[in-house]
Formats: sequence, C-alpha cells, structure tokens
Amino acid sequence: MKKIFGIVFVLVLIFLIVFLNLRSKQRAGVSVEVDRVKRGELISKVSASGEVKPRKYVNISSNVPGMIEKIYVKEGEKVKEGQILIKLDSAQYEASVARDKAYIASLEEDLKNAEINLKKAEATYKRSLELHKEQLISDEALENAKTQYETALAQKNSLLHRIAQAKASFQSTLDSLNKTIIRSPIDGVVTSLKVEEGEVAVVGTMNNPGTVLLTIADLSVMEVEVDVDETDVINVKLGQKAEVKVDALPDKILEGEVTEIGSSAKQTSTLLSSSSSTSKEAKDFKVVVTLKNPPSVLKPGLSASTDIIIADKKNVLKVPISCLVVREGENKKEEEGVFVVKDGKAQFRKIEKGVMGEMEVEVLSGLNENDEIIVGPYKALRTIKDGDSVKVSKKK
Repeated sequence: MKKIFGIVFVLVLIFLIVFLNLRSKQRAGVSVEVDRVKRGELISKVSASGEVKPRKYVNISSNVPGMIEKIYVKEGEKVKEGQILIKLDSAQYEASVARDKAYIASLEEDLKNAEINLKKAEATYKRSLELHKEQLISDEALENAKTQYETALAQKNSLLHRIAQAKASFQSTLDSLNKTIIRSPIDGVVTSLKVEEGEVAVVGTMNNPGTVLLTIADLSVMEVEVDVDETDVINVKLGQKAEVKVDALPDKILEGEVTEIGSSAKQTSTLLSSSSSTSKEAKDFKVVVTLKNPPSVLKPGLSASTDIIIADKKNVLKVPISCLVVREGENKKEEEGVFVVKDGKAQFRKIEKGVMGEMEVEVLSGLNENDEIIVGPYKALRTIKDGDSVKVSKKK
C-alpha cells in the first residue's frame, strides 16, 4: 500500500512541475521576431535563362554541288552585301555553258536553212495552186506541193521549239555557273565558317539539309532568347523592360525589352511523376528580349539570364513573404494572413495580396502602415495561434 502511494505521489509531483513550467512559459509568452509594415516600391520579375542571338542571320549553303576552290573570308570578318565569300570549281559548268552555246548556234544555222526551204516550198505551192486552177497540173502534183510546204513549215516550227528549249537549258546552265560564286546576302559578320578549301559542297534535298558553308549575322541588333515557364508567361507582355546578365560579362547588367512572345509551347523534357507512372511534360514558351545598346564584345551563343519586370509599383504597403501563414478561418476554410502584435498578444489578420516580389509581397487590405508583424522564427510562425502571448526578442 505504501509503495502504491509513493508511486502516485511521484506522478502527481511530475504533473505539477510540468504544469507550472507551462504556465510560466505562457505568462512569459512565445519569443518572436517582429518587423513593421512598410510603404515603398515593389518590383515583380519573371526570371529565365537562354542565349544571345543576332536578330538577323543567314546560314549560307550552296545551290549547286561542287568542290570548294577558294574561300575569301575568315571567321569574325566583316562583310558587305554582294561581297564574294566562296568560289566553287566551275570547270564542269563552264564546259556545259560552252556546249549549250554551240548547240544553240547549230540549231540557229539549221533554222536559217529551214526558212530558206520553207520559202521555196511556199512559192512552189502557190504556183501549183495557180496552175491547178488552169488545169495545167494534176491533183497529185498539187498535193505533193502542199505536202512539201507543210513539211517545211513543220521543220521550221520544230527547230524554233528546240531552240527555245536549248536556250532555257543554256540559261539554267549559266545560272548554275553563276552560282559557283557565293556572295553575302547581307551586311554583317562571319560568325561561323564550317568548311575548308578542297571540301565538296552538297546541295540540300528534302531528306538532307545539305552543307552549311558559313553563317553571316548582323550584330547591330542583338537579342536574348529565353524559355519562360507556362505559369509565368501569362504575366509577360510585349514592351516590358528586362535586365539581362551575360555569363561572360558578369559585371554588366544590360537593358532590354520584350519584343516577341511565343504563341505555343516549346517541346521540352518529360518529367516522371513521383506519385504515379504517368509522365508530365514541363512546358516552356519562347520569349525574345531585344537588347538596347549591346556592347561590341557580345557574341552569338553566349549564355544569358533575364529578369523581366512584369510590375513596378510605387508607394505600396508591403511585408516579407516569409511572414505569411495559413490558418483555419471562418467556416473551417483556410485563410492566408500574418500575425500582428497587439498588447503583447498575437492577432491573426487575413490579408489580400497584390504583386509578389522576390522577398516581399504587396498588401492590398488587412494591414496598416507601421503595424507590428511577426516575421520569425519559423518554428514560432508555424505553431503560434491567435491570442497567444508573445515576447519580442528581436526587431528588424
């Protein structure tokens, strides 16, 4: 009996110690960090990465096959529109042009003879008609004269047709010869030279893109093409300002402007859902930012990151994002808000959010400027309840 009484006494003693300790902590209050609701500027950005590209560039291929005989430019060299870049071996095309010329000359000589024969046959046929009227020649003789005339006419027309075909072939061959000289279609810079003298230029087909000889780019207008997530692209608009950082120029922030937004998602990698065997495609949209006054050292292909400014609001109420909490409100519905400190107690205030910045969020309603709000520590924010006593340990 004494043993049981002793055990009960110890348990009651432990309970009283724990109870008194909790009461002591409640009176002292939960230790919290606070800040005040501020008014000021709030900038909201969409961040994305991509690479630098010239707005205008041309991948130059050959329109005729042939061995590269001479390359007149080097990578990085400035070129003018119409300037000769590459010359292909033209011997085969020159021979074809000479052959076509000779063939046309031969046909034209045949045409002269055919015209002479036609005139003779026409005169004979007309004379035969007169003689036949006077019954001086037979029907058979008239028919022979007519046949000779029609044959001569057909020969002339046939030669005219063959000459037209030969001239068309000659023009095509001459065009091919001219295409062995490859010229720049634009003013720009040789950003890529992919071939060497002695290599063979292959003409592209439906299944084969052919040989890209070099790339000419106009570097006066440079862009950054980035991939923006589908959740962010709805907030991106044409004309919005952007800040661009190029990895190769870490100390410079370049200014830009959104000039193009893709109307459909780009094909991207497929992510496997952790909760099921189904796959989910991560969708990005192409967005182009045109740079203002790009530095001359900027080169196509450089990696870059952009911060597109989707909102820039002045003189707004704002609080740190980290102080936002979710608590059960009326009708058991979860509500988002913050805790304010009032008379040593935490009071939950439901708020209406506006623009979201990197570290702060706009408050449209629910708070006033200079209200004291609880911003930490995280453990306190997670567990604190409306009406709890609090003790300010640190002010920011």
